[in-house]
Amino acid sequence: QVQLVESGGGSVQAGGSLRLSCAVSGYTVGHYTMAWFRQSPGKEREEVASIDTGDGRTHYADSVKGRFTISMDKPKNTLYLQMNSLSPDDTSMYYCAASAGDRGVGLASYAYRYWGQGTQVTVSS
Repeated sequence: QVQLVESGGGSVQAGGSLRLSCAVSGYTVGHYTMAWFRQSPGKEREEVASIDTGDGRTHYADSVKGRFTISMDKPKNTLYLQMNSLSPDDTSMYYCAASAGDRGVGLASYAYRYWGQGTQVTVSS
């Protein structure tokens, strides 16, 4: 059974940083594409960043380029999202996602079979 458990969310002031973690079980990090998505009330879920864990290619939403970094730790079977220079616009629920066999980056949300429960990030001005 695949489980994705996010942690690291919280409240921070604008300009601050957070690092989200996604602990993975029942699934090997290093084969297929994984990603971080976010969704706010009344808005569509959007990809923040994705990584092809097989070859390390990454993709970022324009709104986070240069501020966020997606990475993986294969021995720990964990996905990370380092978020710097946070702004109130980054306030959202953040979700970790894993595909079941897809490679590449920038995939649509329907390409991901496994999802975590989410971790809330709140940025105050």
